[in-house]
Amino acid sequence: MKIRAHALLFDNDGTLVSSLASVDRCWARWAAEYGITEEFGRVELHGRPAVEIVAELLPADVVPEALARIEAMEVEDVPNDGVQLLPGTKAFLDSLPADRWAVVTSATRRLAEARLDAVGILPKTMITADDITRGKPDPEPYLLAARELGVDPADCVVFEDAPAGLAAGRAAGMTTVALTTTHQAHEVDADLVVKDLSALSALVSDGRVEISVRD
Repeated sequence: MKIRAHALLFDNDGTLVSSLASVDRCWARWAAEYGITEEFGRVELHGRPAVEIVAELLPADVVPEALARIEAMEVEDVPNDGVQLLPGTKAFLDSLPADRWAVVTSATRRLAEARLDAVGILPKTMITADDITRGKPDPEPYLLAARELGVDPADCVVFEDAPAGLAAGRAAGMTTVALTTTHQAHEVDADLVVKDLSALSALVSDGRVEISVRD
């Protein structure tokens, strides 16, 4: 199978890097600090902006302080083996022109930059939770990325590991590629499903990117 596009849009956590251990560690500590361990256990965590999670768990007047606290905890945890490159990430990104791809993450810019800096990824274009009003599964983050790159949404491919992110890509009218790094194949809905970026290669020609599944 080959997919052709003008721009490639990547989720970060679970797609380019793995930060699951750090996320679980920090959020568990955070929930304990605020005495909401039981309520926290019932909340969907992965692939959602922290502000939505915090607002779901705590009164509105506590949200700003609690949001700053979890951001600080996650940033501080990055050097503690808090992030690792997923297989194939570096080779795949290195094969792409800098102006043909973007990172689209539910993390804040401060946290996203800390995690990406730690593994040597420096995107020219990045959309974060700080740039949007509605997070995934709303299409706003991916539509904003397409606009920043100057590309029609129909000519974009979204790479995601989470159902919410894939739903956002579909709602934006984009082709979707699911990576089974955090969910099993039967749990994701995408045009193409692969284990991670090591399963793919990219060929750039005449301003377009042709994505192929490796034999």
